[in-house]
Amino acid sequence: MNNRSIHSIIPPPQPHFVGDGFRVHNFFPSHVQGGMIKTDPFLLLDYGSPHYFEPSHHQRGVDVHPHRGFETVTFAFKGSVAHKDSSGGGGIIGEGDIQWMTAGSGVLHEEFHTEEFAKTGGEFHMAQLWVNLPAKDKMTKPKYQAIKNESIPRYESADCQVEIVAGSHRGIKGIASTFTPIDMLLITLNKGAIFEHACPSSYTAIAVNIKGNAIMGNQAFPEHHCAIFANDGEALQIEAREDSRFLLLAGEPIRESIVAAGPFVMNTREEIMQAFEDYSTGAFGAL
Repeated sequence: MNNRSIHSIIPPPQPHFVGDGFRVHNFFPSHVQGGMIKTDPFLLLDYGSPHYFEPSHHQRGVDVHPHRGFETVTFAFKGSVAHKDSSGGGGIIGEGDIQWMTAGSGVLHEEFHTEEFAKTGGEFHMAQLWVNLPAKDKMTKPKYQAIKNESIPRYESADCQVEIVAGSHRGIKGIASTFTPIDMLLITLNKGAIFEHACPSSYTAIAVNIKGNAIMGNQAFPEHHCAIFANDGEALQIEAREDSRFLLLAGEPIRESIVAAGPFVMNTREEIMQAFEDYSTGAFGAL
């Protein structure tokens, strides 16, 4: 199989706060030419590089807000988040855990640092990904997948560990259910290790360097950078130059129109207007 080359490597953009608890770098759509069309089926990636929060009696975070038409996937690398939504989903996203929330027809939700983390303070390192839903599933019933770290299937070798969140790797299937074909892997490599993953050339493929330094397609891939693969091969390869950890995303593009407005992502302007009307009249429930 031919290894795919690199379309672009994006350094962490200037950070901004979402609410008062999430300091993030928005890798896309803001800093990818072509925006959501280029990263389809992935809509948005807010990456929170390590940031120290002082102890506080106040639980920092984001208060109640709506979503419709897509899914949110939240990764807790360090720190912990308390979440709840109007469909009844919620819980604690602890270190190493993942929350996969299908907003579908519409939810209200909130995300805050846990009470324990707020009191002790500490390093906070997170990421949130938005995954698009195809038109036929935009109005699906909301659901919540709480993925505990110990439940994630793994592939292991002498110098590599792969957590298979969704899709598959080397015949091992991931734990998360998805509406379209998606591989979502968390990869830990020892210095000098080379990781390869088979991936159709038509799939969008993206990697985030969570920790360490690497080489991809003869290009340096530094810590806290994001890489977009070109569609010119059937394999994704990462070579670790030191002990490293990566998030790898690969997905079949949905190839439908995308109309986004704030917390809603639909296929037409009329559907967006309907989402705002439904939200204002209480159709998303209460929290």
